[in-house]
Amino acid sequence: MKHRRLLGVAGAVGALALIAFIGVAAASSSKSSHAQRAAATIPAPKVPNAAAIKRKYGGQTITFVGDSVGNGHVRDTALAKQFTKNTGIKVKVVPHPAASDQSYAQLARAFSAKSSSIDVAMIDVVWPGAFAPYLVNLKPKLGKQSKLHLASIVANDTIKGRLVAVPWFGDYGILYYRTDLLRKYGYSGPPKTWTTLFQMAKKIQDGERGSNPNFAGFVFQGNAYEGLTCNALEWIASAGGGHIIDNGKVTINNAKARTVLDSIRAQIGKVTPQGVTTYQEDQTEHAFDNGDAAFARNWPYQYGIGAGAGSKVKGKFSVTVLPHGASGKSVGTVGGWQLAVSRFSKHQGASIELVRYMTSPAVEKFDAITNSNVPTIVSVAKNKAVVKANPYLKPAIASVPRVTRPAKFLGANYNEASKVVYQGINQILTGAPASQVLPQIKSRLEQILKSK
Repeated sequence: MKHRRLLGVAGAVGALALIAFIGVAAASSSKSSHAQRAAATIPAPKVPNAAAIKRKYGGQTITFVGDSVGNGHVRDTALAKQFTKNTGIKVKVVPHPAASDQSYAQLARAFSAKSSSIDVAMIDVVWPGAFAPYLVNLKPKLGKQSKLHLASIVANDTIKGRLVAVPWFGDYGILYYRTDLLRKYGYSGPPKTWTTLFQMAKKIQDGERGSNPNFAGFVFQGNAYEGLTCNALEWIASAGGGHIIDNGKVTINNAKARTVLDSIRAQIGKVTPQGVTTYQEDQTEHAFDNGDAAFARNWPYQYGIGAGAGSKVKGKFSVTVLPHGASGKSVGTVGGWQLAVSRFSKHQGASIELVRYMTSPAVEKFDAITNSNVPTIVSVAKNKAVVKANPYLKPAIASVPRVTRPAKFLGANYNEASKVVYQGINQILTGAPASQVLPQIKSRLEQILKSK
């Protein structure tokens, strides 16, 4: 979600811990047929007030930089096609880079150049403050509709009184596990602690390797990118090691953080594939849904892929909260995406109408049912059809404490700081002891904080 310096990141991200009742999922490019079939069964919602929009903006063309993870691009294309059909506004859908820090850099370059090449963009939950100067204030046109969404996210997307983005869907880290294999190897339920997960993963892996040499006990996002910052935050916080930066002070170099990071490192090449240090979301999902892993840490989007036609683990898995350390408790890193309109767009009116449509209750319902993304509108999350399509919405998962990346302390420098974190953690995963790496991360983060 970050790459280099640019303006200030919102401090209200911490309020997203209030997202405490939803858990969802999506789909992957390798199984896009599932999303396409779902979309065909449930057509994209029609655009309200389309005739008036067509009279005003019909014939205009806008570019939407949208999703690329799972079947997000399939969803975006279906919605754009319906929007164009109803309004006459042509929408060019361009998927952003899969790694969110690269996506950030793409937008940063366009905004810095005052380019009109991007009209609407999906932005990460920790980007509104950084990009605020480059985004249209949506409050006059979409302020009323934004009140349908969780107030904590709307607050996060409001910078100095300007609504610079509207919530689209939420996210948080969860654990996927093979129910059939737990039963096969005598386990009554998923692991509660990291130590237990490693023990269970080793036993299952040893048993399955006879018939599947590629089988792994546990997979996650270990590549040096923003996803690893999210994973590392979960590991450290769940072990009682803090949140990287607490109350404005860098806290990552502590005994509990060292212990949990070294314990993760010790599993590389043992119960995780050696190549997990190059995995991002899709590689994690592929390994699990192809039947090559017992456990996986990923975002809720993966659930829909595993439950879809073509998945080798359909009906054989479930989800739960992530494990915790000996002196901590389970947590999940807050994620989520918003939609924003560029100040440099030559078609701001048409772009705002696309955002209005894409963040409406009807579209959130469509997205939750066909693509299993987390609704940010409470009424949609409670809708019977949504709940039926997503039966894994369990109170135990929904109420897990959320942890937020330290964007509010780093402001414009968050991307630079996150890069320090994920590169350092990747060094640990590839063999360096935490005791050698964490002091370096701490020193560099302190320097970044001073330069803020």
